[in-house]
Amino acid sequence: MANAWKRERPSSLFSPQKFLLILPVSLVLLFFLFKSSNPTLNLSAPSVKSSKFLPSSPIAPFDCFKCPQASPVFANLVEGVKYPFLYSLADLGTPEKPHKNIQRMLKGKRFRKPDISVSVQEALERMRSMGRDGLFVDVGANVGMATFAAAAMGFRVLAFEPVFENLQRTCDGVSLNRAASLVTLFAAAASDRLGNITFHKLVGRLDNSAISETGARLAFQSNEEIAMVVKTIPLDEVISDSEPVILLKIDVQGWEHRVLKGARKLLSRKGSEAPYIIYEEDERLLQASNSSAKEMREFLSSVGYNHCTQHGTDAHCTKD
Repeated sequence: MANAWKRERPSSLFSPQKFLLILPVSLVLLFFLFKSSNPTLNLSAPSVKSSKFLPSSPIAPFDCFKCPQASPVFANLVEGVKYPFLYSLADLGTPEKPHKNIQRMLKGKRFRKPDISVSVQEALERMRSMGRDGLFVDVGANVGMATFAAAAMGFRVLAFEPVFENLQRTCDGVSLNRAASLVTLFAAAASDRLGNITFHKLVGRLDNSAISETGARLAFQSNEEIAMVVKTIPLDEVISDSEPVILLKIDVQGWEHRVLKGARKLLSRKGSEAPYIIYEEDERLLQASNSSAKEMREFLSSVGYNHCTQHGTDAHCTKD
């Protein structure tokens, strides 16, 4: 029956069914040709160079305008979020097994929504309904799934990301989402001290790199790992005492306890002046960085965060 059906269908190359299949592939090929013939193409807009919440930061914000353009660029809207935004893929996969979102795009579908994007938008919407406004701090920004989820709602964002390839893709998102006036980006790992540290990046995977070598390899043990040196900076060195911060998101593969310790002044603010916290609480990753979920909760309790609830591998914490 299947062969008979095929014989009865029109054999023309330009039948409607074949045209719909060829069109998206052709557009992608044309984009590649255009990019290769325009090596100086720069889609990025400049990041914010000065802001009132950076009165005396020891390091300057990352300048997207001076950053080499990532190539090739695969970007798309995200499905299923209340406030839509775009982000650009850093991991494309291989010719034999392209990234799932590339496959979705070729089928005319949007990128699959990251859980953190939904969590961030829901948390910010709750606080906005209570009349709160302020800065969203994104530590471990990756390619901006949380950063642009907040920027799409009109919130100002301070984002930290040490991996250069991810910074390039975040710069794509700054331009694609028209977010240059909202997003300030730092090429650094937030920590408890100012300086430099060895960072471990997985070849072919830019979403599980970590300061801990063991932590970087936990999820993808077959991947090759490269050590590099990145800058570190405490959040308290960047955010002024007068700047309201309503949400702090941390996803740094087990380094969360050092990020929190470097934000002690921020977290010691009273009541509603202290930020809502969303952080990854994965015991394996924490132990790989010589910490534990128990130590994290004890530290948070010492600065007044006595209400923490678990949402999958994330913890959400608030003060009274």
